[in-house]
Amino acid sequence: MKNKVLISLEMPEIDVKFDMFIPVNEVVWKIKELILKGISDVLNFELDLNDEFILINKKNSTIYSNNDIIINTDIRNYTELILISN
Repeated sequence: MKNKVLISLEMPEIDVKFDMFIPVNEVVWKIKELILKGISDVLNFELDLNDEFILINKKNSTIYSNNDIIINTDIRNYTELILISN
């Protein structure tokens, strides 16, 4: 799977943690949208997709810009990320 990376995602607001594959050729805002829709579906929990969410690297505290492409960031296999609302 050269076009995807396995990440560990934590959402402290709703106390969940998931391991998931994300495509490396997408921009961060689209990945956040896909993650939020997926979590809403899996947990049968309505998340407000209009809220502004921030994606943060847990290890080095990097905050990713919405226009960053995943492959151009330091996100690689087994990267631990945190998703919080702003």
